[in-house]
Amino acid sequence: MKYIKGTDREQVILFPEVIDDYIAEENPVRFIDAFVEGLNLKELGFKHAELNSTGRPPYNPSDLLKLYIYGYLNRVRSSRLLEKECKKNVEVMWLLKRLTPDFKTIADFRKDNRDAIKKVFKEFIILCKKLDLFGGELVSIDGSKFKAVNSKKRNFNEALLKKKLKDIEEKIETYIKELENNDTSEANVSSQDAKGLKEKIEALKSRKEEYKETLRKLKESGESQISLTDPDSRKMLNNQAMEICYNVQVTVDEKNKLILDYEVTNENDDSSHLSEMSERAIQILEVDKLEVLADANYYEAEEIKKCVDNGITPYIPERNNEVRKDKDPSFYRSKFGYDKENDVYICPAGNELRFFGTYSARMERRYRSKKCGSCQLRSKCTSSKRGRILTRWEHEDILDDMRRRIKENKDKVKKRKELAEHPFGTIKRAFNQGYMLMKRLSKVGTEASLTMLVYDITRVINIVGVKKLMAETVAEGKFFTFKITA
Repeated sequence: MKYIKGTDREQVILFPEVIDDYIAEENPVRFIDAFVEGLNLKELGFKHAELNSTGRPPYNPSDLLKLYIYGYLNRVRSSRLLEKECKKNVEVMWLLKRLTPDFKTIADFRKDNRDAIKKVFKEFIILCKKLDLFGGELVSIDGSKFKAVNSKKRNFNEALLKKKLKDIEEKIETYIKELENNDTSEANVSSQDAKGLKEKIEALKSRKEEYKETLRKLKESGESQISLTDPDSRKMLNNQAMEICYNVQVTVDEKNKLILDYEVTNENDDSSHLSEMSERAIQILEVDKLEVLADANYYEAEEIKKCVDNGITPYIPERNNEVRKDKDPSFYRSKFGYDKENDVYICPAGNELRFFGTYSARMERRYRSKKCGSCQLRSKCTSSKRGRILTRWEHEDILDDMRRRIKENKDKVKKRKELAEHPFGTIKRAFNQGYMLMKRLSKVGTEASLTMLVYDITRVINIVGVKKLMAETVAEGKFFTFKITA
């Protein structure tokens, strides 16, 4: 028995006459080529999409766009690595017709066409709609943290800066005292040691001024923290650890788990994006009504009301803020039933809590019971001298309806994880794109658009196949520019 052997390196072999023979009919690069060729790059706003009559010939933006889509699809995002791929990767040679742009040209293309690249994702969404890949009935919204190009050591808040300034002052004082002691001491202290101490003091003073300037900028910005490498990044909780991140929001359609829309933000809180993402989804899908799933981080009364007012039916579990060791679960607010007809709450002990006034600042009605003082279960319910007081928002009916929907549609609520969390898992693990390469919010948004685009391309190719996608792309010719403003 013998091993399978390769070809002798010195043997003369005949390659195919054309490079096209190396690319199979179902190879995704064929779709990338056809898709980009079908885009109207001038309308999308790509630089050099329209040639000037004079000057040095530029690279065609379609070629560089193809290179980036291919790179993100194959886990190659760095401009330097993409430069290498142009010289050794047969698929890239086919895609770019053996063009070999340098890394600076590749990096500048992504930097100079930030907004145009974002629109390419929307163009692909149009194609998906024409292929009837969106259900348009149920979507899931979720957010995930993506690491920024900024270490934790280069992120500060006011308390940390003041602590560092205090530590520096203490060190300077220690070194000065050491110098003074050396001057008065009879011990033989070399001039080199004294010079070293003076240099340390000067270095600390310089760092002190830097921290003071950073503190001044932080106060002027009105923000709670400041990052020095990537000023737009923020410290957030990511996988049970504090890291410097961006918060990426996505909307995923139920039918084929395709990403319908996305948004990159540096806000840690998800709840403020519920109505915005939901309203954009209903516009993109061009439907009159839509059901939206989200986790408890999106539970915000005003945002939920905005959704309902715009024909959106949200399914969002309520945050349980009452879980405490010193509280009896039997007396959580959720255990108090509301009688809408009589406008009273019924406590677990059977007593009625009646309306007694309105807190005008938040438009909340307040309820309490006259029997709290004599109730034997009072110690388990409240420690307040006034007894247990419940508040009811003026639009609480909207929240009551949602609570009822969640109880009646538990299977639908469970779909949220498989819809919204699946794309993030694929992007971060399989695609290895859980971190950003660029700095500043606008540039990071461009990176995210390429990541979301290739995720959808991968899924659509698995669902439809390259040939059908090619046929649809060729049949459509030039796509129309996406009209909905994000």
